[in-house]
This record gives sequence, C-alpha cells and structure tokens, in this order.
Amino acid sequence: MKFFLDTANIEEIKRINALGLVDGVTTNPSLINKEGRDFEEVIKEISATIAGPVSAEVTAYDYGAMVEQARSLAKWADNVVVKVPMTENGLRAIHTLTAEGIKTNCTLIFSVSQGLMAMKAGATYISPFMGRIDDMGEDGARLISQLRDIIDIYGYDSEIIAASIRHINHLEKAALAGAHIATIPGNLFEKLWTHPLTTAGIDAFIKDWDSFESRNLR
Repeated sequence: MKFFLDTANIEEIKRINALGLVDGVTTNPSLINKEGRDFEEVIKEISATIAGPVSAEVTAYDYGAMVEQARSLAKWADNVVVKVPMTENGLRAIHTLTAEGIKTNCTLIFSVSQGLMAMKAGATYISPFMGRIDDMGEDGARLISQLRDIIDIYGYDSEIIAASIRHINHLEKAALAGAHIATIPGNLFEKLWTHPLTTAGIDAFIKDWDSFESRNLR
C-alpha cells in the first residue's frame, strides 16, 4: 500500500519523507491557501522534493477551462497529476487529458457508479472520501472494497486513493478493503507509529538501563 501525504507544507513533507513513508502528495487550493504562498511555487517545490505523484487541483469547472488549466499544471513538473472533480465536465476533461498522456486524479467520489464512471473515462486515480461517506451514515470502507472488486473484475488501470482519512481506524479499514493508496494528513502520520504501550515500554527500558549504569559506576 502506498501513502500519499495530504498537505502543502514543505517542512512537513520533508520530515515525513525522510522516514521513507511518502510515495506521493495530494494538495488542494484550501491546503495551499493555508500556507499563504503562491500556488505554482508550492506545487513546483513539492514536485522537486517528492519523486512520486503530486496532485494539483484545477479550480475551473467548465470543460474547456479545466482542460486548459490541466495542461498548464502538467507542464510544471513531470510528476504532477491533475486533480479533477467528479462532474460531467470533469469526466469529459479526464477522457481528453488521458488521451493526451496527462495523469488525472478524479476527486470527490461518493458512490460505486461515480467511481466506475471515472475508471471508464480513464482516470489514473480515483478518490473516494471515506470520512465524509461515514458522516452520511454510510460505510466508506465498503465503498472502497466494492470499487476494488470492479477494478479486479474488469481490469481497469485506475488506482484507488482512500481520501478524507481522519483517524487510524480509517487507514486500517482502507488497507483491508484493498485501497491502493491512502492520502493521510500530516498530523495523523505520527499517530500511526506511536502507541501508549510502545512509549511505556521504551520508558521502562530507559529507566532500567539508567539504573544498571548507575550501579556499575559505583
């Protein structure tokens, strides 16, 4: 399973990338706005920092404007993936961009039919939103499992990015449901490798070692 970091913070990306845990990065206008920096500057810096895919989202919703903007984004770096919303115009744009060799990430997917349409249009990645689906009283992990079944049955090339991951349980369910990728907020990453019993065990080892060294120095 691949991990994409869901952030636009360069220092956060560098820190977690140094652990060997980052396979790519997803961003959106809201995340970049939080950094208070130029959109193009941030995407280019992230793309130079990470070898894997970097999703940059279009801000237009008209077909022609989406395609024009996507072509421009794709020129910023070889590893840029254009994030396109799940709409009729979005599907048309994905179909056009795929034919031109531009990789796409179809975002805001909430149903099996939407995911299937994105696969059929040629999306490189499809992003079902686990957290928001759970908010509606439905099962985000079940949707991921169903989408994975469709990919496996029909041989679509699209990869599933489990998005809107808010806690460890989401990540674990996404992995078990067969998501190819999980896109994870930076503030959640640290929680993935920590556990109270691990911390307590380390503290006990340190205490025992300090006691051992103290006795040997007498």
